[in-house]
Amino acid sequence: MSAAVTKIFVPRDSAALAVGADDVAAALQREAAQRGLAIELVRNGSRGLFWLEPLVEVATPAGRIAYGPVAPEDVPALLDAGLLAGGAHALRQGATDDIPYLARQERLTFARMGITDPLSLADYEAHQGWAGLRRALALDGAAIVQEVTQSGLRGRGGAAFPAGIKWRTVQQTAAEQKYIVCNADEGDSGTYSDRMTLEGDPFMLIEGMAIAALAVGATRGYIYIRSEYPHAIATMQEAIRRASAAGFLGASICGSGHAFELEVRKGAGSYVCGEETAMLESIEGKRGVVRAKPPLPAIEGLFGQPTVINNVITFATAPLILARGAQFYRDYGMGRSHGTLPFQLAGNIKHGGLVEKAFGLTLRELLIDFGGGSASGRPIKAVQVGGPLGAYIPASQWDVPLDYEAYAAMGAVLGHGGIVVHDDTADMAQLARYAMEFCAIESCGKCTPCRIGSTRGVEVIDRIKADQQREQQVVLLRDLCDTMLHGSLCAMGGMTPYPVLSALNHYPQDFGLAAVQEASAS
Repeated sequence: MSAAVTKIFVPRDSAALAVGADDVAAALQREAAQRGLAIELVRNGSRGLFWLEPLVEVATPAGRIAYGPVAPEDVPALLDAGLLAGGAHALRQGATDDIPYLARQERLTFARMGITDPLSLADYEAHQGWAGLRRALALDGAAIVQEVTQSGLRGRGGAAFPAGIKWRTVQQTAAEQKYIVCNADEGDSGTYSDRMTLEGDPFMLIEGMAIAALAVGATRGYIYIRSEYPHAIATMQEAIRRASAAGFLGASICGSGHAFELEVRKGAGSYVCGEETAMLESIEGKRGVVRAKPPLPAIEGLFGQPTVINNVITFATAPLILARGAQFYRDYGMGRSHGTLPFQLAGNIKHGGLVEKAFGLTLRELLIDFGGGSASGRPIKAVQVGGPLGAYIPASQWDVPLDYEAYAAMGAVLGHGGIVVHDDTADMAQLARYAMEFCAIESCGKCTPCRIGSTRGVEVIDRIKADQQREQQVVLLRDLCDTMLHGSLCAMGGMTPYPVLSALNHYPQDFGLAAVQEASAS
């Protein structure tokens, strides 16, 4: 009689690979073979508890038990301690689902993350996969659009535009050919929820894009993935191949007669290609330069045809909405911000990782309750929310609920949910200068406020720091930011003033200004 096989999980996510997950997996297989232990090694996605990576889990009758962070040299001692039975060890974290960081979350979109083998169709189906697509196949396009509209889902890429309205525009625009485009050019600092989805639950994105295709009558789709994500690109390509072979993509989705072909396009390596119109240019084989709007891409998008453009998390949320109903999703959140957002904690934070919660929690809860404070142990000075062009949030605003309207009211954005933490050693004037310099380097050059304004912005901040007519230069900097804010063609130039003005308003002393000026700053 053969020994029972114990299932062990080691993530294949980039974050885990970066800290040696492959070596840990190899050590487990080698050591188990030498000891005659029967194990099945599953390469799952990451749970998003990055300070514990590589996080090794073992399946026991009492559920999955977590150990982390595990190094290859820890493996013999772990097996000696009875790893396969969930034995006691200094690295033992207890039942994975009971780890407070996970237990306090409201994981809707990320419900499967870290639990399944990302490329197993059987695993996906066993965990409610394809339920949304199957329901969508029983509806007409208008009914699918209505469901998404009723859910209150807004674009999770940063613009927060209602997804249902965008889908309806494409659905109601007559054309022989329509497209679905997923913007996976995740370029913001401190953001990784798209990458985690692409690597950890790729069929969820495929299902969401197929639902969008059914809704608007599109037959072709593209996933534009940034070139710095080689593992994500490889995983998505294999997932598309398997989904096509199983009939979830192709000439007749699930035998319905609806065609939808999907392919991956590798990004051009430019930050501005994350802007939707520059991305369309890039997919068409051109240089990534923004287009003036109108016309909206929903009417004249890819190759001049009606196109639904959403980011990864937006599409990935659609299967849940179709499977559980619009009201289920709408009941999460607050105000006009319905559902959940995967917040991503990065920078100088003790427990960095992904936290999916309904809108309405506060930054302080994320920083302290989940993040555990700064990694350096020093006081947190500033928190940038919404990527490199998001505002810096001072401690006085950490209790403002995280929802789109509340943040807009204080001149900030939630963006893609990226949160980068700085302790009290940060020089905010230098960070403001970095924002202008970043824009100058990454600008596509199409519009003058962004192209020239960012370069002049660097020069003005340098003069402020050098105390060359400081007061006059501050006035000039505010005028310049106003021009960029209102005159730029896209969010690249239009949002660069956010970090600059928030740094100037909340940390004037870092610019050599008296703190009293903060009260009069606008």
